[in-house]
Amino acid sequence: MALLVEASELSKDYGRVHALGPLTLKLPKGSIGLVGPNGAGKTTFIRLLLGLLQPTGGSARVLGLDVGSQGLAMREQVGYMPEHECLIPDLTGVGLVSFMGRLSGLPPAVALGRAHDVLQFVGLREERYRKISEYSLGMRQRVKLAQAIVHDPPLCLFDEPTAGLDPMGRTEMLDLLRILARKTGKSLILSTHLLEDVEGICDNLLVLDGGRAVVSGPLKELLSLGESTVAIRVKGNPDPFVAALASRGIRVERVGEELRVERPPEGERVFFQAAVESRTQIRHMGRSVQSVEDLFLNTVSRRPPGGA
Repeated sequence: MALLVEASELSKDYGRVHALGPLTLKLPKGSIGLVGPNGAGKTTFIRLLLGLLQPTGGSARVLGLDVGSQGLAMREQVGYMPEHECLIPDLTGVGLVSFMGRLSGLPPAVALGRAHDVLQFVGLREERYRKISEYSLGMRQRVKLAQAIVHDPPLCLFDEPTAGLDPMGRTEMLDLLRILARKTGKSLILSTHLLEDVEGICDNLLVLDGGRAVVSGPLKELLSLGESTVAIRVKGNPDPFVAALASRGIRVERVGEELRVERPPEGERVFFQAAVESRTQIRHMGRSVQSVEDLFLNTVSRRPPGGA
């Protein structure tokens, strides 16, 4: 398995405040959703991977390169879109992005050409000669994305890329990230506290809580509730159907319009018997899956009291 990130006992303290770790994990190449509540350690983790912070303990490798001893070579292959404001207001859009391309090792002419290309990709072609100080929040987020990908890195790190955006701006930003993840072959790490942002973009998920990894793995596997749980949707009022199942000792969990039912030993024919008895029409029956939000809330709520 080709690895994107490998961490061994990685930790970070700020004085007496323990921020992260120890983390020991392996993340495969592809698109990774990094989620967790505020203060979970997401930004600290990203800054450690970039070599912007020195770890208190442990080590990390990104794209096979040791962050401590090969940091410069590693950063040449990584694009970073930080959450905080990092733009130079007196530069134009194309000026800033080409400047960042040169800092990433591109020759001046190549950096300028790439700047025009990526600004068109993010939808700023018409505004590329305007000063950053004249940009709206949505435009500043787009130019931050452009500077992260100007040198065509194999890995991009995005820290809260939809923060502060209105619904339309958020949708457009997620569409751009989806293109990067699905059509360009790039790997990305998407750090966000908006759990729904990772669905439809990411193949793998890492959940941090209290500075520790509480969930890590392929997203589809993590969201599946397994073969033993069946999702059923019925037409109309589900109460008679639920009562018919309960009379057979079958417990039902309601999640919105979906009924999540443990598959009984005798198989699915019991569901149809209950439907006939209750005069209920079954509209859908299949494997049950949960949302990223369900997974996150269930995982966090199951941590022992006082756990880090």
